[in-house]
Amino acid sequence: MKGKKSPPLNEEPGPFNTAFAALGSLRGSLPAHPRPEPVRPSPPKGPSRAVVRYERKGRGGKEATVVEQLALSPRERDEWLLAMKQALGCGGTLEGDSLVLQGDQRSRVRAWLEARGVSQISVG
Repeated sequence: MKGKKSPPLNEEPGPFNTAFAALGSLRGSLPAHPRPEPVRPSPPKGPSRAVVRYERKGRGGKEATVVEQLALSPRERDEWLLAMKQALGCGGTLEGDSLVLQGDQRSRVRAWLEARGVSQISVG
């Protein structure tokens, strides 16, 4: 057979000859390395107070949940409204300093606000 070389006698014949094949046997001689303790994030720091109301008056009979008295900047209010709408799966808008969500979402909004770090929530 011309052009084809046979493997040397001291190597194992096989399709995968790598330089790292012998390193597997050395794994047991390595010192044990403790796993680092996972870093747990602190709960998010949100505003200290929120008032959640349910209303139908002045909305053509449609139900709405209004979240008021959140001490947030205008940019943060926009971010919170977007996150709340996505988490609750409902529509919503800003009216002044209040977040207005479509439908009766009082219990779900309370749980969402607690997860965001709001400490005092009044639901009415």
